[in-house]
Amino acid sequence: MLIAALAVTLFAAVSLGSERLALFDLSETQSAILFDIRLPRALLAACVGASLAVAGASLQALLRNPLAEPYLLGVSNGAALGTMLAFVFFEGFSFARPVLAFAGAGIATFAVYQMARSRAGMNVERLVLSGVIVTTFLSSIIVLLTSVLDAARLRGFTFWLLGDLSQATYDGFYLTLAAATAGTIVLSSQARALNLMMVGERDALDFGVEISRVRLIVFGLASLLVGTAVAASGSVGYVGLIVPHLVRLAIGSDNRLVVPMSAFAGAIFVTLADLAARTAIAPRELPVGAITALVGAPVFIYLLRRH
Repeated sequence: MLIAALAVTLFAAVSLGSERLALFDLSETQSAILFDIRLPRALLAACVGASLAVAGASLQALLRNPLAEPYLLGVSNGAALGTMLAFVFFEGFSFARPVLAFAGAGIATFAVYQMARSRAGMNVERLVLSGVIVTTFLSSIIVLLTSVLDAARLRGFTFWLLGDLSQATYDGFYLTLAAATAGTIVLSSQARALNLMMVGERDALDFGVEISRVRLIVFGLASLLVGTAVAASGSVGYVGLIVPHLVRLAIGSDNRLVVPMSAFAGAIFVTLADLAARTAIAPRELPVGAITALVGAPVFIYLLRRH
């Protein structure tokens, strides 16, 4: 059902927009709009959504925390800072953006995890507070770096920072697709270990789970997924929070199903959000991150009150 829903969503994304397209009788201009603008954008949106949702699902299982999410934990801001450094200082190197985004996401993940740990263990309040601190610190650095940008570049970067898929290319899609596919496959292979770790690390250790190895894999791949997604689309928030929860409500908490199904559900969610961003005030556009936040923020408040 999710695969069928994703196919319908992608069809809607390439069919609808400020310019009406007759899909079976395209002019040369309409063909360029379809294949050069809308199709790579819809495919990239799907890959970004899959990456963020899988990263969120795996982090929630690893940390045994329903509020663990790349955007809230500062991981997205770490990737955004890395991308901005590439944008400002290494603009001539195409590979610099994903590499520095991955590095920034990894450093932010490590910092939040270390800050959230204590002798009494890790709780929801400490994790969220650590994420807020890291996010605020990284945001302040980003604001300081914007002072070196001229007006035109500043406007473009600000819109990108809020979540922007308007500059989608097939190269960006291929890179994000490779990361999303590899990350989903490898994290799905760790699903049994994550199921045991959700019960407790001590119990998982008794059953032979190599906790340090699983933790390294999840943190590393979550950073890779978030880094490539942010480098391609900016900070699209709350996807990794609400999508895994919706999947768990539908099928339960078995990560053998939650991780791969979150990929499809996340792809659908971000593609629909981008479609709304393109069409709500067409021909002008809204940042896709604003649409996901409008949906995700109320859900986050609900979950915070529950836990």
